[in-house]
Amino acid sequence: MKLLSRSAKESLISRMFAVLGLMSLGILALIMLFLFSEGLPLFRKVSPGAFLFGRFWYPTSDPPDFGILSMIAASAAVTLVSSLIAVPLGVMTAVYLAEIAGPKTREIVKPVVELLAALPSVVIGFFGMVVFAPFLQDTFDLPTGLNLANAALMLAFMAVPTITSLSEDAIFRVPADLKEASLALGATHWETIRRVTLPSALSGVSTAVILGMSRAMGETMVVLMVAGGAAMIPGSLFSPVRPMPSTIAAEMAEAPFRSLHYHSLFAIGMVLFLFTLLFNIAADWVAHRYKQTGTASL
Repeated sequence: MKLLSRSAKESLISRMFAVLGLMSLGILALIMLFLFSEGLPLFRKVSPGAFLFGRFWYPTSDPPDFGILSMIAASAAVTLVSSLIAVPLGVMTAVYLAEIAGPKTREIVKPVVELLAALPSVVIGFFGMVVFAPFLQDTFDLPTGLNLANAALMLAFMAVPTITSLSEDAIFRVPADLKEASLALGATHWETIRRVTLPSALSGVSTAVILGMSRAMGETMVVLMVAGGAAMIPGSLFSPVRPMPSTIAAEMAEAPFRSLHYHSLFAIGMVLFLFTLLFNIAADWVAHRYKQTGTASL
């Protein structure tokens, strides 16, 4: 049997990757079809405006209320606060590992940071419940330590490894010639990092940030365990909240099959899916927008 020529091998491999890509798209399309087919029937009884902007969530009352504004606000608040913690910490850690740390320090710190990404979310949730919740409750004299601040910190803890790993890869891909030229012109190491390295890696860093926050927005177990579970618009950092993923996880087992309650949970999943999709579209736009225009300036 004759061996395949190089061009035939390349053609075979490209077709194989095309088939795998189409399979991924097909699976995603099936998931979307199932999600929307189970969620859209809700809007035969409830208007989209009442669903998205209603302030009350009482799906089992008579008559029921299916407003998810409090859940959208809770998801947005938790994601925003966790971003304020995770983004600076993750990007600065990536800069340290890529530009400042020595080889021995990098060999120790980098695996530890990546190991954090492998921690099960239930373990992080237990830490938030058993350790951080009592600390918040005792320190700030709160009725409960299960609140927005607790959930945001735990989600930031989960997002940092993703942001750090992807940002570090983006910083490493910055051509060494740019850094050397900056140093040759008299710039300090910090000025080179701030005005040359980070602007040149902006595409990858921005994508890392958005993907890390997408994971935080879609996380279920942590917010179910430490957010407090109150379907109310948060008034402060210490308000108990119920983000969208925790509502789905908490109530799906109790919702009668094909009831309005059942369809409303799938409708929440639709909203969450669309938010996550927007985050990923934004990541792709940022990556292409700054791919060639991330220039350095001294």
